[in-house]
Amino acid sequence: MQSLTLPMSDIDTQDSLSDDAIDVALMMRVKTGDHAAFQELVERHQNMIVGTVAKMLGNASDAQDIAQQVFIRLWKSAPRYKRKAKFTTFLFTITRNLVFNESKKHARRKTHSLEERQEENFSQVAEDCSRKPDAETLQSELQAAVDAAINSLPEKQRMAVILRRYENMPYEEIADVLKTSVSAVKSHLFRARTELRESLGRYLDE
Repeated sequence: MQSLTLPMSDIDTQDSLSDDAIDVALMMRVKTGDHAAFQELVERHQNMIVGTVAKMLGNASDAQDIAQQVFIRLWKSAPRYKRKAKFTTFLFTITRNLVFNESKKHARRKTHSLEERQEENFSQVAEDCSRKPDAETLQSELQAAVDAAINSLPEKQRMAVILRRYENMPYEEIADVLKTSVSAVKSHLFRARTELRESLGRYLDE
């Protein structure tokens, strides 16, 4: 998905407006079929959505395609849009639905196991050892292990961790995205952190 270069609209000059107020105002224009407002929403949020999808699927190559589908669905749903929560909650709910569907498709495909993917990541790191300082090598290996550990979590735990850790989303908004309670979100995060500590134990002990 290419970045869209648009002229600064009047709404962006109103510094007193919150990001959510700007998003909602743009979405109200999208409801009327305003393509420029839609392009502006895409520009404001595409990096966030692509990043979240990539972390959820553990596959950056699919992230652009899924993100494209998110915004297509956003456009199609615009006529029915009503402000019931933050705009980002609405956008991430669309993202959740598409990502969970894609995860189910991946689960049915015959692909490399998690262990094989980890071995591939570590072998790539090992091949580069002679060209990297020790600190950089360890950082690459740790990042590969973190990515693999997060990707091994059940999808709701994974989504909760990503939204909390990378998007700094409050519990209430995560609960809205996952269609669950705040207490359930906290439970997902607790279990996820426990599993991550177990998966990454060898790095935490070093």
